[in-house]
Amino acid sequence: MNQLAVLTETLTRHAPADGTYPCALPGVSLLRSSTPTMPMPVVYEPTLCIVAQGRKRAVLGATTFIYDAASYLIASVDLPVMGSVIEASAERPYLCLRLDLDMTALGEFAIRYPATRTEAEGLAAGIALNRTTPALLDAATRLAGLLDTPDDIEALAPLFIREILYRLLTGDSSATIRQMARADSRLNQIARAIVWLKTHFREACPIGELAEMAGMSRSTFHAHFKAITSMSPLEFRTHLRMHEAQRLMVGDAVDAAGAGFSVGYGSPSQFSRDYTRIFGMPPARHADRLRNIVETRPESQELASGWSKKPIHLDA
Repeated sequence: MNQLAVLTETLTRHAPADGTYPCALPGVSLLRSSTPTMPMPVVYEPTLCIVAQGRKRAVLGATTFIYDAASYLIASVDLPVMGSVIEASAERPYLCLRLDLDMTALGEFAIRYPATRTEAEGLAAGIALNRTTPALLDAATRLAGLLDTPDDIEALAPLFIREILYRLLTGDSSATIRQMARADSRLNQIARAIVWLKTHFREACPIGELAEMAGMSRSTFHAHFKAITSMSPLEFRTHLRMHEAQRLMVGDAVDAAGAGFSVGYGSPSQFSRDYTRIFGMPPARHADRLRNIVETRPESQELASGWSKKPIHLDA
């Protein structure tokens, strides 16, 4: 049995039904869906996603990323994404291993293992897809396999996770990982502004203050922010507002006007226009549709939803 088949079989046993499964492995969650899902909002924090089976789409602003067993996804900063499973069935469900990336460990590894080749200049994108190599897949498979021998987790899981980080640092994702690891990188300068926006998305968006927070001029900040997030700071704030508004309407049964007001809108009509532009239909109608889906398939919809989690400003 090849490594991908082993990983698929392991995830199938430890994620027996649709949903998201935190597990005994530190920083690891298992995801499963037996059907395609509607696009749902979720905030991707710095994370690695390795798909064993099926296919998923993540939309960041106007940019679409599709990943499967051939390619892994790295999110390097906190990003509001529309996620949906696009290939899954009862016989071949979507299965994914998600690992939260430890910034401290990445920093230590970047110092211990400096780059051995000249890397291209430029900014790392907030989301990147790279080829899943046999070495990376092997490390992920051995990590997941520890779920079958829980007594070994404390001793071996940190070693396998460090191996995964090493494979990322020395593979196709090296430039992105090294920028994540450097506190003075442009990526981390923008990340500081993103953290502020996640906490203060209800407020005005002071571009000058955000640029100062990132240690850049306004024009440089705007250009780098868009290169990393595929959005302007104002568009980014709007997406955060819409994600939280949807969570309030679906998860907390808040009406559309109340949700708009809660996320910082003084005008219900402006809130409705922005919501419709992002989600394709007015907020009340969209929330009703999503609630109906949750009532029929609550476990599988939790897989892709952002509103089933804590409010956005508490997700960091």
